Amino acid sequence: MSSPAPFLCLRGVSKRFGPTRALSDVELQAGSDELLVVLGPTGAGKTTLLRTIAGLQKPDAGVIEMEGRDVTALDPSQRDVALVFQNFSLYPRWTVRRNLEFPLRAPGRNMTEAEIGARVTWAAELLQIVRLLDREASRLSGGEMQRVAIGRAIVRRPRLFLLDEPLTNLDAKLREVLRIELVALRRELRAPMVFVTHDQAEALSMADRIVVLSGGRVLQAGLPRDIYERPSSLVVARQLGQPAINLLAVRRIDGHWTASDGTRLMPAAATGASEALLGIRPEHIILEDSALSSTRLDSDQGVAAGVSPARETRLKLVEHAGATTTLACDWAGAHVHIVVTGRVTLRPGDRVQLRIVAARALLFDPRAGGLS
Repeated sequence: MSSPAPFLCLRGVSKRFGPTRALSDVELQAGSDELLVVLGPTGAGKTTLLRTIAGLQKPDAGVIEMEGRDVTALDPSQRDVALVFQNFSLYPRWTVRRNLEFPLRAPGRNMTEAEIGARVTWAAELLQIVRLLDREASRLSGGEMQRVAIGRAIVRRPRLFLLDEPLTNLDAKLREVLRIELVALRRELRAPMVFVTHDQAEALSMADRIVVLSGGRVLQAGLPRDIYERPSSLVVARQLGQPAINLLAVRRIDGHWTASDGTRLMPAAATGASEALLGIRPEHIILEDSALSSTRLDSDQGVAAGVSPARETRLKLVEHAGATTTLACDWAGAHVHIVVTGRVTLRPGDRVQLRIVAARALLFDPRAGGLS
């Protein structure tokens, strides 16, 4: 059976602002019941991408389709898209109710007062802001303002939701709460959502699929786990993971990838480049001490999958964070981080033996930055 056609499809979309290319041949799809997260650093082109999808900016080249229809030349009002910004964009002297009613009173909607009231009540109940309806927007907290901003978008019941880093200005605890609520809200609305962010935690926890954007180009698209475990390039690998992926310069010597200090890390194929950057996630460097839970490998991480010989080093940092502990040390010619789970009694200065899970290692071309 063939998969359903995507709701949103961008093909070869490009946009320049003078000499700066904000978007370059962007290819992107979003399903009709999907939360697509576009992840990228500041300046990646994320906001330009959303504004182009919404029709606020016209692309210099390429095609934008919604439900199979070319909307590239359509005005924003003809696309039936809601865009939520990070700065709330509320009328501060209006009540929450009036802010929510505003898009429903736009020319051409021709809704009755009863219909407007019902929509406002529906949105307020969904976002748990009924108690705020008669409060002036200027008297709301940041989290309450963002809920109202989202409410003003959903009250219209548009075909597509676009969210431009809507949680950036909130504190960490509130961001976590609203991440969960936004995922639940999208499922309730059963409408596609494109959410852009520079925050990898938001991307990994919310996305049905992730698109990694950098320099206006799509570097990789796929399921969060696939992009985390099989990044297509160094740029992608560095955008996901906290602590960041460990990178070790290696050479092929006597059939093994060997670090700059002579540590043999894993077997090497007989052909191909003689030098590489070996990428290994912090949770895939394990401690020799079997008492630590980090050494209790999944079935696909065991000896049959390939682990390197253990090598000793001295810990420089031990950082406890509840269920996990982050360790740091100099090992195999590089400064590396290790993440272990369970109870850890280690301290800085302790000597430990480390090995990598070779089956989870990634080899990058040090010149091109892509996978070897």
